[in-house]
Amino acid sequence: MDTPRTGIPRQLADRMSMAEQHAYLRARFSRRRVLRTGAAGAGAMAGAVALGGAACGAERPAAAPTRVTSAAAGRVDGSLVAPFGRHLAFGADPRTQMRISWQVPLAVRKPYVRVGLKPWELSRKIEAEVRRLHTPPLSDRLPPVEQYYLHAALDGLRPGVTYYYGVGHDGFDPADPHRLSTLGTFRTAPAQAERFVFTAFGDQGISYDALANDQLILGQNPSFHLHAGDICYADSSGQGETDDTYDARLWDQFLAQTESVAARVPWMVTTGNHDMEAWYSPDGYGGQLARWSLPENGPDPRTAPGVYSFVYGNLAVVALDANDVSYEIPANRGYTQGRQTRWLDRRLGELRKAPGIDFVVVFFHHCAYSTTSAHASDGGVRDAWVPLFEKHRVDLVVNGHNHVYERTDAIRRGGESRPVPIGGETDPTRDGIVYATAGGAGARLYSFPVPDSYEGHEKDLDHVDTYHWTRGRQKSPEQVEWSRVRYTGFSFLAVEVDPGGRAPRMRVTTLAESGERVDHFTITRPRRTRPQ
Repeated sequence: MDTPRTGIPRQLADRMSMAEQHAYLRARFSRRRVLRTGAAGAGAMAGAVALGGAACGAERPAAAPTRVTSAAAGRVDGSLVAPFGRHLAFGADPRTQMRISWQVPLAVRKPYVRVGLKPWELSRKIEAEVRRLHTPPLSDRLPPVEQYYLHAALDGLRPGVTYYYGVGHDGFDPADPHRLSTLGTFRTAPAQAERFVFTAFGDQGISYDALANDQLILGQNPSFHLHAGDICYADSSGQGETDDTYDARLWDQFLAQTESVAARVPWMVTTGNHDMEAWYSPDGYGGQLARWSLPENGPDPRTAPGVYSFVYGNLAVVALDANDVSYEIPANRGYTQGRQTRWLDRRLGELRKAPGIDFVVVFFHHCAYSTTSAHASDGGVRDAWVPLFEKHRVDLVVNGHNHVYERTDAIRRGGESRPVPIGGETDPTRDGIVYATAGGAGARLYSFPVPDSYEGHEKDLDHVDTYHWTRGRQKSPEQVEWSRVRYTGFSFLAVEVDPGGRAPRMRVTTLAESGERVDHFTITRPRRTRPQ
């Protein structure tokens, strides 16, 4: 339905691409209207704090994030403005690069990061970039929103070293003795492969369960975390910003919720269907570009920010944007015009040839293989990418989208499977690829058409009747034998990567929100085996 001063009617939006939705919204919320509502919002705020300075851009709406190379010249007392929502991410080389991002509620002067090897010696000071987002009132119930995201790129770091850092601005110095409690730490990737743990999930949102998962993840002491999309659900429609459901303020809540983990564990995200936000840019990722700083080594980091790769020790990780190939949710289907898929083929080939890399993990949002009653499997992912995963012998694929945990047997030739029981072991060069749906990060849970089956509660079935999405958003029924583990609960993956010995291993464990183990298996690959 459409209501006064809202976005796009749902029936119309379902037939529109992201670019068409963006054009519709920008035309409907004209410059004159945004200026009027923005001025009203600024007048209300002025009663509490006076803002000024042209660099702030408060009078100008931003289609994409507005990049400000120097701080906004406001009249706010910086000592009263506390940074929040800190989150780390690797650059393209985790041994020497770290990206530090955070948020401030108001424009501040000269934001920066201090970094050093000891908390009392933060000798290096790096200027931060400001990325501002303006969101008009897309419905009568929402105010205009101004958000200020700050980003600092740290290069030239030493491998395998723990650094201390603090974020600040004029009036707020993290090196001040009274501010030492605001300091954080991070560790760069080691120069040589060593044993480490990473964690992964998707479909987080803002909830008690999301917060509980975060704290349990912190207890694993991971070297990094993979987030497979649907990050905070500011757009609850999942089709791009289609009506009055989009609330940009939820990002503030999400980043505050996640800070206790993401301020010390690099939080490597990709894009889900709920992360397409049509107001900011034609591809829906203007908001993503404002809030996150990710490796810029994908096919086009300015239009596909969720597509990149990095290497940590003997593990290569590839992030993909499945909105580009999805049959189920086609709002952004084909937006890279095949560039992402061509890059994937080339990049997987490069990683398999690279010295020192034993394992390749790929993560993205929409599932290649899942049996839930909600989204099940996306045939677009199967058609575009599964042949490439098999060609390059990918070791593990991690998805979200379905709000449960499900793990397949080893799959090859697009459907044939080899059993990988709970506690079992598999060799991708021989058996095929295991696909893990880790969508139980904190959003409302889905259900399966058959009973759960997990550690201590196994219910092995001959097959599961399910479906996959085909072109034209059609559901095609199928009967599958590859669904090995199913758990309807909040959970995440913890993966221990061990480079030692003649056969490197990845031990994959799934932990419930309670800390209970619900699945575990081992992926073993003969060292330096090449695909034939």
